[in-house]
Amino acid sequence: MREASNIDGKKVLVRDDIYTWSNFISFTRVLVVIPIIWLHVENDYQVNSWIWGLIIYGAISDYLDGLVARWRNEISELGKVLDPIADKVMAFFLFLYTVVLGWIPLWYFALGVTRDLLIMWGSAHIKKKRGKVAMSIMSGKVSVNIMAVYWISVFFFPEAETAQRYLMIVSAVVMVVSFIEYKKRYYKIINGADFN
Repeated sequence: MREASNIDGKKVLVRDDIYTWSNFISFTRVLVVIPIIWLHVENDYQVNSWIWGLIIYGAISDYLDGLVARWRNEISELGKVLDPIADKVMAFFLFLYTVVLGWIPLWYFALGVTRDLLIMWGSAHIKKKRGKVAMSIMSGKVSVNIMAVYWISVFFFPEAETAQRYLMIVSAVVMVVSFIEYKKRYYKIINGADFN
């Protein structure tokens, strides 16, 4: 266990624990993807209450894991990796599914995947150079949330085409802005800034 100072001034206690409630919640978020897709195909591409419930759990668990980690004082090195990876895996397969169905354009999917791969590469490089993983930043969480709202609008409200176009453009812009902020943070950390 160590106390670290974040580059934006916050102090966070980071543990080396693996078996925590917050890590368990992050892990279960990945597991909802397969039943969502399977239920959707089995239900002739119609949404039912089970799919709604799984999507709601996926969204709530994204907030719940961080809340539980702070409340139980169990922010961990594994959790710093597991939370964003759970987000990325869930988003990757749900967006891929809707791209295959022709509901979301391929360019949008490619933009999101490229951004995520570059951020993960930067995170891996920080881990190699500095010995620990950097925490996610707020603009990354905002980006994930706007992408989720866009996906939900496409998946659950196919008739709302104007709202979908607006959300697609806004989320693409926020993805780029968030990537720029991650890049700036990456250079600060590589150049010696302290971080959690």
